Amino acid sequence: MVATTADPGRTTPGDLLEVVVGVVGRAHGLRGDVAVDLRTDEPEVRFAPGAVLGTEGSTSTLTVAAMRDGAAGRLVVRFVEAPDRTAAEGLRGRVLTATVTAHDRPAGDDPEEYYDRQLRGLRILDADGNDVGVVSDVIHLPSQDMLAVTTDGGERLVPFVSDLVGHVDLAAGAAQLSRAAGSLLDDLPEA
Repeated sequence: MVATTADPGRTTPGDLLEVVVGVVGRAHGLRGDVAVDLRTDEPEVRFAPGAVLGTEGSTSTLTVAAMRDGAAGRLVVRFVEAPDRTAAEGLRGRVLTATVTAHDRPAGDDPEEYYDRQLRGLRILDADGNDVGVVSDVIHLPSQDMLAVTTDGGERLVPFVSDLVGHVDLAAGAAQLSRAAGSLLDDLPEA
């Protein structure tokens, strides 16, 4: 199981969410290119030529004219609305957003891949189907993703692997732990 994208999303009218996909950095060259600090795991989708992005706190939009890989995890993007360096410098600091449907799934063939925003708020059920907590956050560690689960006893971390989180049902708003998860959410007696 894999969780992607750290943005929780903000609700817009209907079944749509506005998610942060990047932040415009400094101008790059004379043609209007800008460096973008990515906030998405899918830059090839969100910054594809022709994609229209919103800017947080504004009704204006930017249309991607071109994009290429940059250095240090950044993307170099040119927007139709910024045809030269001066216009590109005026974009610095803008938070870029994309509008997606609440039920969009990450690109790719993995049916066990989810956006963080889809996991936050899910009810956690034990192996017998009893409510035991709610996912409050998704933590991305080098070795694996962890679900931060708020229980009556406080916050607990559950490795987000199929051996422990046996089933995720987004439509039902729940994830069920397997028997192997055992007492991960239980309090331990003090020594």
